[in-house]
Amino acid sequence: MTRYTPARQYRWFGLTAVVFTAAFGWLGFQLPAVWIASALSLLTAGLIFFLAFRPAIEIHEGYVSIGSRIVPWMDIRRLDRTGWISPLIVRVTLFDDSRMILVYPGDLDSCNSLLRHMRRLSRDALIDGIPYRQYWGEVLAPGGERKQAALPRYRILRPEDEAEVERLYQRLKTVGNLDQKNSTDEK
Repeated sequence: MTRYTPARQYRWFGLTAVVFTAAFGWLGFQLPAVWIASALSLLTAGLIFFLAFRPAIEIHEGYVSIGSRIVPWMDIRRLDRTGWISPLIVRVTLFDDSRMILVYPGDLDSCNSLLRHMRRLSRDALIDGIPYRQYWGEVLAPGGERKQAALPRYRILRPEDEAEVERLYQRLKTVGNLDQKNSTDEK
């Protein structure tokens, strides 16, 4: 089991936003335009506290537990990552076409680890629209045997150089060496 809890820094950021809200509120009595900054700071504090007190996510062999909700891996049909990496936001589609949004406010390493675990254990899911086996590089042969996809062949030499190498190779096969001078002189 792996447990992912929200990063502690969100609580500190939330407290900082509350302090700014109080400071802007106090300044709002002298300058009424500062009430806008106070309202925005209060909104930011609310959003940060929402992230700070998200439930823990537990990864088990057979299921994922998000707070009190348990979702078996075989029920997950699709995992779609949004552009958000930290905090991690993933759209999860279940077998009955219901959708949930997974929000995990952790540090970057924890977010990447959680995303990798979710992708690796959701064997029946489409991952960002790509089937699981294709996403992880597994290709099924027509006979049902697994094999890796053929690696692409990259050109290293220009065609003229390839022709020169082929000419030297043919000469080496017929003569036995490439030197013009006698090989007995070197011994």
